[in-house]
Amino acid sequence: MDYIASEKGDSSENRDPNSLFANGNTKTGRNDNADTENVKIHMEAPVEVMACTSEVNDEAEESGLSDIPEQVEFTVVFNKAKYNITYAYDATILELKTHLERVCGIPQSAQKLIIKGKSKDDTTLRDSGITKGSKIMLVGSKMDDIMAVKSAPKEVLDEKSNSQTNKEPLSIQKIHRKVLDKGIPPDAMPGIKGVREPLPPVPLSGMLNKYGGKVRLTFKPEQDQLWLGTKERTEKLAMTSIKSITSEPIKDHEEYHIMGLQLGPTEASRYWVYWVPAQYIEAIKDAVLGVWQFF
Repeated sequence: MDYIASEKGDSSENRDPNSLFANGNTKTGRNDNADTENVKIHMEAPVEVMACTSEVNDEAEESGLSDIPEQVEFTVVFNKAKYNITYAYDATILELKTHLERVCGIPQSAQKLIIKGKSKDDTTLRDSGITKGSKIMLVGSKMDDIMAVKSAPKEVLDEKSNSQTNKEPLSIQKIHRKVLDKGIPPDAMPGIKGVREPLPPVPLSGMLNKYGGKVRLTFKPEQDQLWLGTKERTEKLAMTSIKSITSEPIKDHEEYHIMGLQLGPTEASRYWVYWVPAQYIEAIKDAVLGVWQFF
């Protein structure tokens, strides 16, 4: 019995009933458990990140922030009224005109927007150079004004047309000859016959008034003003105060015009300007009177 006990005692298992926790197999078991736990950690971590990302996306969709286009804030000036407009930055000028028709009451087809950059109907606000705080000049006529002009009696229109036809050309009338006979001013801006160009970025200069004095025209659409400058002073005229504009080519110098700005209710209130470059005449009328001109 002693021998058997001794023989069993020689066995490491018999010496320590808990020896399974100390032999090589037990260490391997522990490593396997550790590796299993590490694998679980690496597999579970991405699942938690994906869950967070999904929650953020869901919140963005629920708030609708991802669907709102970029907006730009600017001011539209019509006559003496100012409108603060907030509109989609990538919308077209045509879409903006549709919006302004509802805001200002001016038909879309009767609107003209004076913008420093491009202003074609298919151009976006962004590409037109409109930025936050920009001021845009709106020129046009409300529907009531358009209908009033269209409904004018035919006799009145015919009478006006006949009176203009029968008048002696401006450039040969005595009142104008005394200025024109002095010839083209040496500092007059070059005139071009048969061409229509937009207003230049600089004032129109080198012209004369009925006294033979120098005249300079500066257009301020953002203020709805036309600055009429002479050597003595500068008169700031509201564009709405100019009732009409008359112009005719100068005989033998058709690249220049005589232009009359009617500042009062009658033709006697016209302010005459001589040697106006012909290529700018239509742009002057559009800037001051707008695109709806019937007379």
